[in-house]
Order: sequence, then C-alpha cells, then structure tokens
Amino acid sequence: MTVAVALLALGVLIAAAGPRALARARWLDREPVVALWVWQCVVAAVLLCCALSMTLSAAAAWHTVRVPLFSPAPGAVPAAYGLGTGDAWAAATASLLAVGGAWTAAMLAREVLGARARRRHLRAGLRHRAPLLPGEAAAGGPRLTVLEDPRPHAAWLPGGRPRLVVTTGALRRLDGSRLDAVLAHERGHARARHDWLLHCSGALANGFPGVRVFTTFRDEVHRLVELAADDSASRRHGRLAIALALVELNEHRGVFGPCPTPLSPARQRVDRLLTAAPRLTPWQRLRLTVTAALVPAAPLLVTFLPGLGALHG
Repeated sequence: MTVAVALLALGVLIAAAGPRALARARWLDREPVVALWVWQCVVAAVLLCCALSMTLSAAAAWHTVRVPLFSPAPGAVPAAYGLGTGDAWAAATASLLAVGGAWTAAMLAREVLGARARRRHLRAGLRHRAPLLPGEAAAGGPRLTVLEDPRPHAAWLPGGRPRLVVTTGALRRLDGSRLDAVLAHERGHARARHDWLLHCSGALANGFPGVRVFTTFRDEVHRLVELAADDSASRRHGRLAIALALVELNEHRGVFGPCPTPLSPARQRVDRLLTAAPRLTPWQRLRLTVTAALVPAAPLLVTFLPGLGALHG
C-alpha cells in the first residue's frame, strides 16, 4: 500500500508543479508543437499515477486481483509491495480511483459523441446550403465547400469525410497567397489530428472542473493548436501572409479596429507572427522532448522499483 500512496503523492506533485513550471516557461509560443507534447506528458503522468495506484490498491484489497497480477512473479515481489488482504483503505482508494477512471471515460465518450452530433448537424446544414453537384456523390463528396456568406470565414470539419468550408466573403477578401495560407492553416489542424487533442482535454476539464492541471491543459491546447497551425502554414506561405489573412478574417469582429481588444486571441496570434522570435535550436527541442518523456516514466519507476529490488535482493 506504501507504493500506491507514493504514486498518489507523485500525481498530486506533478499536477501542482507542472502547470506552474510551464506558466513560467518563455519558449512555449516559440515552439507550440513541443509545448503540446510537454503538456500531454504532464497530463499522462498524472493519469498514469492514478491508474497504477488504483491497480496496486486493488491488489492489496482483493485476493482475486492480486493473484493474476503477481502470479508470474516470485513470492518476494508481492511481499516487497506490502500487499495484505481485506485492507479497507486500499479498497476505498481503489474504488474511488476506479470511479474516477470510469467518469473520465464517460466524459470522453460524451465529448466525442457530442462532437459527432454537432458535425452531423453542420454537414446537414451544408448539404442544404451547398447541395452536391452531379458527379460529386460518386466521388464521395467534395473536400472543399464554398458557402454564400458575406462574412469571411474558413473552417475544417474533421471526421470520416473531412471537409474544408470557405465562405464567399473570405474568397472576396483574401487574395491568392492569403487564401492559400488560410487553407494551409486548416489542413495543418487536420494533419495533426488536433480534434482528438481538443476532445481529450475538454473531457478532462469538463469531468474534473476543479482540477487546475486539467482546466489549464484544455485552455493551453486551444491556444497552442492555433499557433502550431499558424506555424505550419507560415513555413510554406510566410508569416506575413497568414498574419494578413487573420486580420482580414477577423476585422469585422472589431479585433483590429480603432479600439481593439488587447487580449483577443487573433490579435495575439498576429502580433506573434509579425514579431517572430527565433525558434529553439534542434538540440534544445530534442532536450525538451526527452525531458518531457521522462515525466510519465517517473510513475513507472516508482511502481516497478520495489519489485526489481526484491528480484535482485
């Protein structure tokens, strides 16, 4: 039971220290893809701590769990974990963590099913506003849909048949290079499967609204995926093209008017593109990537260290 408690303490430590350390970091906006990886590693480490603690607590509480879990190991290994029978605290901990895991799965299912329902509704509206032309149905439907709308807008609808939607307002306001930059931005979301990252972060934040690491993760994912898609488009079409396209697409919202909103995400993205800080060196990116991967490795080390010590003792 000691290892299970240590895992819970480690999970609480990572959940508290991770967001604070990332809030002090000054490189996140320069490397949004690496930042997304670091955030995923932090959250994965917290979830792994809970899952491993639940497993060891269940093994300490119930003989039916302990036997199949430790049957291949020598007798010294279960003894190293101090597993007993009928431990009330272990049973309560395992049950509570199991409920938390089931709730997380339910929130993720609700998030995914809700997103699918919203996409079906949007696609039905698209079919009504932009019906298929002869020959398009046989090809599986168009990947690009142009809507008659004076408001400039472009969006990517993920799913089994992903579709890029552009309004006529956007086509009128954006010239060739800016339109290409916007389309590249949306394709960057599709290639990186940002929709799944948004689903997972939203499910955790909605399921556990009082847990700061999950709510901050959701907010940062929403921000960083846009920066990552901006960088993906700018590498091919230039930062100026995507910055000007953002201005054109958001000018009607008052973001860039005489009294702009200083905290507008679109304005912050444009400022970042126009005052581009140099990227980190490949060695710095590799070091951050490897360091982040060690965070979820820590719960595994805490879990297996007593057993490995018993085997070599």
